[in-house]
Amino acid sequence: MTEPCFDIAHLAHIELFTDQPDKSLDFFVNVYGLTESGRDGDSVYLRGWDDYEFHSLKLTAGKTTGVGHIAYRTTSEAALQRRVAAIEALGAGIGWTDGDLGHGRAYRFRDPDNHVFEIYYDTRRYEPPASEAPALKNLAQRFHGRGAAVRRIDHVNLLASDVKAIRDFIPKALGSRVTEQIVFGEDDVMGCWFTVNNKTYDLAYTGDHTGAQGRFHHVTYAVDSREEVLRAADIFLENRVYIETGPHKHAVQGTFFLYVYEPAGNRVEVANAGARLILAPDWQPVTWNEDERRKGQAWGLKTIESFHTYGTPPVVEH
Repeated sequence: MTEPCFDIAHLAHIELFTDQPDKSLDFFVNVYGLTESGRDGDSVYLRGWDDYEFHSLKLTAGKTTGVGHIAYRTTSEAALQRRVAAIEALGAGIGWTDGDLGHGRAYRFRDPDNHVFEIYYDTRRYEPPASEAPALKNLAQRFHGRGAAVRRIDHVNLLASDVKAIRDFIPKALGSRVTEQIVFGEDDVMGCWFTVNNKTYDLAYTGDHTGAQGRFHHVTYAVDSREEVLRAADIFLENRVYIETGPHKHAVQGTFFLYVYEPAGNRVEVANAGARLILAPDWQPVTWNEDERRKGQAWGLKTIESFHTYGTPPVVEH
């Protein structure tokens, strides 16, 4: 057995592009319930009320939608250097950046599907203003109760034209473990879920049936209970936000979920991931076959077809 690698501490943030920046910002702050922590150029930095870092979402205005980059924080400066060496040995490196408002220098690389990742160690912790200071000093910010009031970033789901290549690459680059996967036939990998710590997953990939590369499926923020997911559904309804699917319960990973589109068209999720943790150091991936996946969700309505076909940016058909 390969010894688990814990050079990476956790999923840190994601950058999303929007071609409707004002509407997207209003959604993320007033409906989804994130807090603005800073601005720089065309980007607004946002966070869940108990994200300890300066930001967990970088919302950048542009001409399109989709993902700019996905960021992970390492466990130390030495761990950062070890991961950089591993990534460069894979031939996937882009190089160093100076960082941004939320963290220090970062090393960027590409996965086999052309998504951009960055890893860093030096970070900026969120310092709430007096109006947002929590009563308990072990929280990052008070619970504000605004919109869905999501607590923290939980995971990112990306689309890939070759999920099997991703399954091989991510553990080598980040030291991640595969916790669950969907495999049809002998070795047709349709989906794969990864973790860098004891969470069930922080990153997932599913097949992009368009054959395009570098596309985005969704980002998920966590709440503490299923009741909060149901409350979020009412909040989305009152704000005329289109609910794509849910609330239901996934069979894979067992997440209680609700998916919507923010105004520019990027898919976002509110979820209660439950109490499952991967504590076994010798965890073996749970594999779901085609017959098992045909049964759909653990319970709830059949997943809408767009969940399997829609991603951002849109694919232009010629």
